[in-house]
Amino acid sequence: MDYHFSKYQGTGNDFIILDNRPNKFPKNDTNLVARLCDRRFGIGADGLLLLENDKSADFRMVYFNSDGKPGTMCGNGGRCLVAFAHSLGIIGDTTSFSATDGLHHASISGDQVALGMSDVKEVTTKKNAFFLDTGSPHHVQLVKDLKEFEVFREGRRIRYGIYGESGSNINFTEQEGPDTFAVRTYERGVEDETYSCGTGVTAVAIAMHYAGYTKSTEVHIRTRGGDLKISFQPEEKGYGGVVLQGPATFVFKGVVK
Repeated sequence: MDYHFSKYQGTGNDFIILDNRPNKFPKNDTNLVARLCDRRFGIGADGLLLLENDKSADFRMVYFNSDGKPGTMCGNGGRCLVAFAHSLGIIGDTTSFSATDGLHHASISGDQVALGMSDVKEVTTKKNAFFLDTGSPHHVQLVKDLKEFEVFREGRRIRYGIYGESGSNINFTEQEGPDTFAVRTYERGVEDETYSCGTGVTAVAIAMHYAGYTKSTEVHIRTRGGDLKISFQPEEKGYGGVVLQGPATFVFKGVVK
């Protein structure tokens, strides 16, 4: 069967996207998804996204990690899927879609997509780190000299050593200004450092506010793939009104036979 796909990237976090409204893609074929995401033998991507019909929203987002297994919420992937839906004419400048963690609202202006994220109910303080769920689980740790930090080695060690087989995404961050942080992320499912992670930078922004490193409710994040902005509102328990904003860019499209 031929599969028509588009490739998108959000600050270097790249995705294969397919319009699966006809429901023809074999979602249980883990090997096929992994092969398509393979950077040497396939198209190459950090993950694969399906756009599907949904009765309660404009569309449904189905996400797979590059290992072929279903993933939890993906912030940059969600922003890229909004841009893809807009290119198809399915949506206008605003939309709502469903994902594994519930309903999301988003808006698009040029290449900028602002995505409403899940509320964060709790931030847990760990030894030298924080843990929170922003649609996906995230470990946030402040480090020095982030540019030279061994993200793959330390990320993999913490991902398995502390969080076990189910794991967590591991974020290392360094403060650069009153409301600005640099971030590098080791992603579970990809099992490597990615150029950017949407739920990860969201976790960093909220954790840094929670810990008092910034007083701003609009935090700027610098990743290896580009800049993102996260806004939020502290609530009696946790954080609400969480929005992840940044570019979502079409790369190319093609057909896989």
